[in-house]
Amino acid sequence: MRRAVCPGSYDPVTNGHLDIVGRAAKLFDEVVVAVMINKNKKGLFTVEERMEMLREVTEQWPNVRIDSWHGLLVDYCRENEIGAIVKGLRAVSDFDYELQMAQMNQRLSGVETLFMSTNPLYSFLASSLVKEVAAYGGDVSNLLPPSVEERLRQRLADGNA
Repeated sequence: MRRAVCPGSYDPVTNGHLDIVGRAAKLFDEVVVAVMINKNKKGLFTVEERMEMLREVTEQWPNVRIDSWHGLLVDYCRENEIGAIVKGLRAVSDFDYELQMAQMNQRLSGVETLFMSTNPLYSFLASSLVKEVAAYGGDVSNLLPPSVEERLRQRLADGNA
């Protein structure tokens, strides 16, 4: 079975993330969307909330599964028999960072990283930017799935940002 992981913080999941996940789902028998946990970062949404949102917006792909992980991604891959990491690249600056990470992961474990160029519609898109625009009342409706936008608006209205 060809298995891949799409790691990220997904705080919140954007249409750009879903573009990469959907394309990976066409190439692999199983794709795990792994919410990576960083104790040093406080997310707007809890890990459980992010996983719930991801389950909702990926249900169209039966070969996509949602999970979370705290630690080295290569350890997750080893424990789950995953041979590939799929990452979306928006710009050259992404490549510089991701190439180093891919080379380290390959050296540590033999796991390969596959880079997908982002759909040009989403080349500027980042969760942090979406949160900032939404916090100031900007329209992010075409950047997020509707259910995620609703949760983001509610979270910001509740003052939990």
